[in-house]
Amino acid sequence: MRVREMHPLCCITLESPEIGDRSPEPEPMLLRTGSAVVYSGSDMNVGGSDVAGVAGILYKWTNYHKGWRSRWFTLRNGILSYSKNRRPDHIAGDDVRLIGNLPSVNHTRRKHGKSLGIVHLKVSSFRESRSDDRRFYIFTATKSLHLRTHSKKERAAWIDALISTRNLFQLRPLNDNLNLLQKDVSISTERLKNRLLEEGIGEGLVKDCEQIMLSEFSEIKGQLRSLCEERSNLLDTLRQLEAANIEGEASGIHDGEFQLMKQFSSIGRGKYSEWSTTESSDDIEKQELDEASDDEEANYLDASECFPEPHISDGSVVVDNMTNNTIDASAHAEIVRRTKLPDPVEKEKGVSLWSMIKDNVGKDLTRVCLPVYFNEPISSLQKCFEDLEYCYLLDRAYEHGKSGNSLLRILNVAAFAVSGYASTEGRHCKPFNPLLGETYEADFPEKGIRFFSEKVSHHPTLIACHCEGRGWKFWADSNLKSKFWGRSIQLDPVGTLTLEFDDGEIFQWSKVTTSIYNLILGKIYCDHHGIMHIRGNRQYSCKLKFKEPSIIERNPHQVHGFVEDVSGKKVSTLFGKWNESMHYINGEWASKPKDLSDSSLLWKRNNPPLNLTRYNLSSFAITLNELTPGLKDKLPPTDSRLRPDQRHLENGEYDKANSEKLRLETRQRMSRKLQDNGWRPRWFQREGEDGTFRYTGGYWEARETGTWDGCPNIFGEIDQDLLNAFEGS
Repeated sequence: MRVREMHPLCCITLESPEIGDRSPEPEPMLLRTGSAVVYSGSDMNVGGSDVAGVAGILYKWTNYHKGWRSRWFTLRNGILSYSKNRRPDHIAGDDVRLIGNLPSVNHTRRKHGKSLGIVHLKVSSFRESRSDDRRFYIFTATKSLHLRTHSKKERAAWIDALISTRNLFQLRPLNDNLNLLQKDVSISTERLKNRLLEEGIGEGLVKDCEQIMLSEFSEIKGQLRSLCEERSNLLDTLRQLEAANIEGEASGIHDGEFQLMKQFSSIGRGKYSEWSTTESSDDIEKQELDEASDDEEANYLDASECFPEPHISDGSVVVDNMTNNTIDASAHAEIVRRTKLPDPVEKEKGVSLWSMIKDNVGKDLTRVCLPVYFNEPISSLQKCFEDLEYCYLLDRAYEHGKSGNSLLRILNVAAFAVSGYASTEGRHCKPFNPLLGETYEADFPEKGIRFFSEKVSHHPTLIACHCEGRGWKFWADSNLKSKFWGRSIQLDPVGTLTLEFDDGEIFQWSKVTTSIYNLILGKIYCDHHGIMHIRGNRQYSCKLKFKEPSIIERNPHQVHGFVEDVSGKKVSTLFGKWNESMHYINGEWASKPKDLSDSSLLWKRNNPPLNLTRYNLSSFAITLNELTPGLKDKLPPTDSRLRPDQRHLENGEYDKANSEKLRLETRQRMSRKLQDNGWRPRWFQREGEDGTFRYTGGYWEARETGTWDGCPNIFGEIDQDLLNAFEGS
């Protein structure tokens, strides 16, 4: 339906198309100035030349229940419209070019419905997917369309059409209507005066009529100018909203859209094809898959019911058994992560710690077999990722260095190195010791990071990890040596943590000693002590001292340190507590200043979760062992989330957890034999004889295709013949 108004003394037609109209493109408004006709509609082509429209079938992501749905898309005059079924007016005429094949129509199921949606390309952006050569995205300020073609060639054709339309609008400014009215537009009244005089009307009355006409034209001109200004302001607002929406995603801000989904920011972080009709230029692939408002109707006619739907298949899709629709494994939807652990199935039984370890004084605790009651429901592989909870500090450090502030960069790196200890307060249980070859992945697009770790050696126990974020890479391999001294346990980390920014600046440091006290009597607590050197390859380095607790110390958990330049001059002082916050102040200060007004906050610990358990896991740690919807089918058989004893412990099934732990420890005793016989890590490789284990690549690519060659089921049942052969050797 169209609203049409005609002023009685003017030839200007004002039209406003209703959304959902079968003809989404607006008709142009026109002004007659002499013999010329000037088009002021923003969707008209420059120079009056029409660009042929395109149409065809695209597969639109709806939601995880319905998956990909075929829709009929039409691009014409800068407007992309789509519907659930093909209509004759969308294919008739020589001005529409078809992309892809046009299957025969099933006339028995055919139904004519209005368009589901309209996208104005003038205020939208679009880009290709890096992970799938048939997918591309269109983003507006209010929604995102995730689209897929049948072939790579078809995607290229659609992208070319979108670029052509975009280029059209680049030739004309958005406020072209306003520019038009800024020109001197006038009308002539000579013909009207002559006609009135011919009819014998007096000259005075003719002048009155002329003034009335000019007054009416002036009023109409003012109204039209006001409409054009409102339109221009609206377009500017839409552009700003879209830019803010995209910039929010690029800076890691978690909004309702994406969530998530934004589910994958690529590990490569390279530039990829992007076209935008606005000035926004985010580097992170938008991944909003939960936009499905137009597909939630109870009764609808799908495009696949009008004509056959081509089969889409590759290694990165799975099948929804409810709808038989293919779902892209790399597609992203908002992930709502849990806020508490499952309620325990069984009542926990008390166990005497002393009765279990009194015979193990002075031994390496990693070789002591303890019941599952002394474990927390995460593995050491997941514990490594927990250190990256405050990775936003590294994002901030990258931006500071990018802007030339190297001092603030190392200050944020130092705060990050301290922040990893915050979650250890009140954590008295031991993480599960991974099996040889066990792995763990963490894809947290809301944080902009991808993390992967693997146990690369059994004796000595070595865990290697690799993480990539926004402008930085982090990797480490670590060994934890532990000793029990009767009343306390001492944990000495062995290994180097390396942080490299995209501009080439590198920082390296090692962790300090951790001790757990009062194992026999009193309240158990842990503390960290020692010197941490953060060495940089450029201008600055940092030295932090974690103060060792003492009987007379009334203010525990203190951290104090300095940033030094290449000449050894102390240019900044850091102070705080590893379980609370870190501040800095310029210059050298021997102790924490009494007045903190001159200091600046670098980092502050997140609040603890509302649902505390005896494990005292942080809100972030609670999510580490979670199997989010659809994740299990994508994981390799070596992932820690699939470890049965750890899963039973998380669910509060203590008897099952104990029996599974004993079974896996029997399997684990075979690991050293396997390692001696030439076993090698699947995803990491040591640099030189005694170098660091570095990630060799290929994991996320294998995840895309679901190809897990060389990843055995390490949590499965043990072959009895193999066990007998091992025991006999």
